[in-house]
Amino acid sequence: MESLALPTALPEEIGLSSARLDRLTQVMRDDSARGRVPGAVALIARRGKIGYFESCGQRDPVKGTPMTKDTIFRIYSMTKPIVTVAAMMLFEEGRFLLSDPIAKYLPELGNLQVAVAHGDQIDLVPPTRPVTIQDFLRHTSGLTYEFRGNGPVHKMYMAAKVSSLAMTAAEHVTVLGQLPLLHQPGTRWEYSRSTDVIGRLVEVLSGSKLSVHLDEQILRPLGMVDTAFHAPQVHHARLAEAFAQDPQTGSAVRLMDVRSPPQFESGGAGLVSTAADYARFLQMMQNGGTLDDVRLLSRKTIEFMTADHLGSITGPSDLLPPGYGFGLGFAVRLHAGIAQVPGSVGQYFWGGLAGTVFWVDPVEQLFAILLTQAPGQREYYRRLFCDMVYAAFAD
Repeated sequence: MESLALPTALPEEIGLSSARLDRLTQVMRDDSARGRVPGAVALIARRGKIGYFESCGQRDPVKGTPMTKDTIFRIYSMTKPIVTVAAMMLFEEGRFLLSDPIAKYLPELGNLQVAVAHGDQIDLVPPTRPVTIQDFLRHTSGLTYEFRGNGPVHKMYMAAKVSSLAMTAAEHVTVLGQLPLLHQPGTRWEYSRSTDVIGRLVEVLSGSKLSVHLDEQILRPLGMVDTAFHAPQVHHARLAEAFAQDPQTGSAVRLMDVRSPPQFESGGAGLVSTAADYARFLQMMQNGGTLDDVRLLSRKTIEFMTADHLGSITGPSDLLPPGYGFGLGFAVRLHAGIAQVPGSVGQYFWGGLAGTVFWVDPVEQLFAILLTQAPGQREYYRRLFCDMVYAAFAD
């Protein structure tokens, strides 16, 4: 079964230039041919219609199979917006308040302590306030990712094997509850395993496994037939693969195994998807929570999620670039300038570790998706893609 198609249009019918979009196609084809990226799929929609949908390069650079538009990608952290929507749907049902302490629903997080580092040593102090659900949705919980540094807390994460896919989501949260926070809650934006915790919160509140809940409440209603925590065997040939070695550094490239159902359904990084599937999710967001005859969220909830929730709270600039804040599940553009790529105030985006990225520009009624499996090249191509999409505007 194919995902349900969105309407299509010629680029000029939606205010884009075919000639300028051809530049994007040629750049990606040339870079694929030169071995800079294995291959890619790109999709651009404006005013509710897809005006650009192209594939280039190789789906599997070892086998030499060509990239196709229906290729399935590991989307890693592009999982986070989908899981955040699942949580906010429960929020709309009155199942929790954003100000609720997370321990109200996940008591294993009820005894968190905060690390105060002194070189390689730490002291543990109590949190100055409870860690709230809002903190987990906006990455101000005090959690981190083990690969985001080499301090004492990051080393404790590594020693606890928090990245192991052999544990369940419940076990994962239990492990996190035994580790110290890197920062006091609400004081610092720190990209983290917070959305894994939100995934477990969804399970507890819904009474279903995360995969089952997402399928019933979001994926099937939106017609996202290829989005799941693994690719079934019948679709293994459609999986995109990375180069065995990074073309710039020569280091080995390892992506997560998605050929069988995982024990740990990571709410922060576990899904696979296609451009057509993710386009339906983004069109729902752009439409204010609805697509076709399905409504997932209210327009006001979407506006709330895609507004800045940080204010004066700051974070590392490599993941939260200058000119951006963060909402609930999405980075949010705050200024017309300052950032190093074009865009509109109110634009929201996120990406994935292996090279995937999307953004939604409500002002221009546009969204764009770039899918590739090239971890080392992800920042370059995200920026290049954004530059060339906005360069293709014709009105």
